[in-house]
Amino acid sequence: MRPRLAALLAALLLATGCATGTPPATGTPPAGQFSATDIAWLQLSVAMAERLLPILDLVPDRTTDPAWRRLATRIETSERIHLTRARRLLADFGAPVANPHEGHDMPGMLTDEELTALRSATGRTFHRLAAGHLRAHLTQSVRIASAEQQGGSDPAATGLAATVVRAGTADLARLDHLDRAPTLPPVPAARQ
Repeated sequence: MRPRLAALLAALLLATGCATGTPPATGTPPAGQFSATDIAWLQLSVAMAERLLPILDLVPDRTTDPAWRRLATRIETSERIHLTRARRLLADFGAPVANPHEGHDMPGMLTDEELTALRSATGRTFHRLAAGHLRAHLTQSVRIASAEQQGGSDPAATGLAATVVRAGTADLARLDHLDRAPTLPPVPAARQ
């Protein structure tokens, strides 16, 4: 089953227009040994987080909504922790420092054009655009982290993937709740 899941992660990378240049593992490495699947997931996670952080940096200047600010702070804190751990694991694995996903536009990754649009947006337009990008990022992060959980071989990498799945799923629920929340206080009904 593991080779199929490793192939799933590789297929995800290829389907999104990206590949690490390293073929997926065809067998299960011994416990505690990293695989090409671990490295591919970590590299993609780093690239995705690096593209997400500029969105979160915009929130304090683009909205006064305290719920939006709290959510952005929460997601940014999680992303920075995951980013630090992923970079450390890549270093521990001896993986290349260069980002093999630089310049790639994949699901869940903000493009330069989209960032430009966000930088000029405010109010409801900003909320709508930011929510769409956050949702795409979180959904894709959960998807590829789930594949890593099932197809990766290194316990530290699969443990980080489990953390990403839990945090991403919770943040998606918070984002859904925030999207449904009214942005203006309700108008009192007229008394008859």
